[in-house]
Amino acid sequence: MQEQKTEVVILAAGKGTRMYSNTPKVLHNIAGKTMLEHVIVTAKKISSEPIHLIYGHGGERLKDLINDSQIDWTEQKEQLGTGHAVKQVIDKINPENNILILYADVPLLTAETLEALILCKQSSSIALLTASFEQPGGYGRIIRDKAGNIVKITEEKDATEIEKLIREINTGIMLISGQFFSTWLNRIDNNNAQQEYYLTDIVELAIVDKQQISSYITTNIDEVFGVNNKQQLAYLERQYQRMQANKLLINGTTLADPERIDIRGTLTVGKDVKIDINVIFEGDCYIGDNVVIEANSVIRNSTIGNNSTIFVNSLIEDSIVESNCQIGPYARLRPQTHLKESVKVGNFVEIKKSTIEAESKVNHLTYIGDTEMGSRVNVGAGTITCNYDGANKHLTQIGDNVFIGSNSALVAPVIIEANATIAAGSTITKTVADSNLAITRTKQISIENWQRPSKNKQ
Repeated sequence: MQEQKTEVVILAAGKGTRMYSNTPKVLHNIAGKTMLEHVIVTAKKISSEPIHLIYGHGGERLKDLINDSQIDWTEQKEQLGTGHAVKQVIDKINPENNILILYADVPLLTAETLEALILCKQSSSIALLTASFEQPGGYGRIIRDKAGNIVKITEEKDATEIEKLIREINTGIMLISGQFFSTWLNRIDNNNAQQEYYLTDIVELAIVDKQQISSYITTNIDEVFGVNNKQQLAYLERQYQRMQANKLLINGTTLADPERIDIRGTLTVGKDVKIDINVIFEGDCYIGDNVVIEANSVIRNSTIGNNSTIFVNSLIEDSIVESNCQIGPYARLRPQTHLKESVKVGNFVEIKKSTIEAESKVNHLTYIGDTEMGSRVNVGAGTITCNYDGANKHLTQIGDNVFIGSNSALVAPVIIEANATIAAGSTITKTVADSNLAITRTKQISIENWQRPSKNKQ
């Protein structure tokens, strides 16, 4: 027998009034990615079939963000409940498939849990994902008979006082056989306290039709936790970060404080890495072996090579730092910066769109932009490459073994050939030849009895 495929339906039509925000609820971020994106990533791990996304409030903003050919967009024009929402895709689903219902405000759900749910459904028509909450208020309760069989799901507002004592809750996530999907949806009604069409009512319909219902109980309640307000959003953010920190610790990374690290993307870490407090990783980052990253640094879409050290309060963005480099403190590497082996970039240095070859040093109070710098160059404090003429950017080329004295200005486009020396305080506008000394200072003069300017009297 051929294994059934899984077709995913994601409910994302809620306005999220308790978020008190003009941004649709599902576009609020967990770890630098919207809740909706988290759910889509998980859905793709378990299905290559079309993903039906049911949207409502803020639909155009959702479409602007999610540009994905696998997404089938369906609008729910009226908010009449989860059953009504899912009805919008009845004509689009394949009855040969299993239909998985997910929610765009449940961002921490894992593919492993969904795979377990799919596995437990093999001999039933519906599989429910449930969980046991110490305080189940607000959730629908799973009602079982004496034999432990699920007989119905009762929503909180329709539950009796006895039913409200039940701790096993319905997460809303379920897997339904496609052959029953449209039939059951068309039979549900809105005869309840909210006058809404509850998707959960199909459980009772399945029992009436003598169809078997299975369940998978997750032990991780955070992965089925839905977000309705900013407090819950903040709670899941911290839970997610704890999960990422634990993965790092298990794989041998040393964290000064696992509670004070934020990973907002994908982080790959080598062996014997040490990360101090308040370090933020964004986008796709790779950290090699024996790297030390000191406090309050931000690394964004960058690679840090083996044995390199990032000192405190440094920002590295869209850059490549090769092995044995030293960066900071208070350094900024802007996009398209590439530091070769054993480069030193010191305090209050900014580098942008530049390549610096091995063993060069830019140690203090310097700006290097649009520059190709050779090996073993020493750049003095206060040096800048004047790369912008008010309209266009220009290239500065610096050869190997160049020495640039403090407070120099290199006005691009300009070439400093190998082994040249730039005297401190010089402004260089023309090519400096190999092994030459360039000096552009004026003769020092002193004016006696000089009167400093004074403020005008009011």
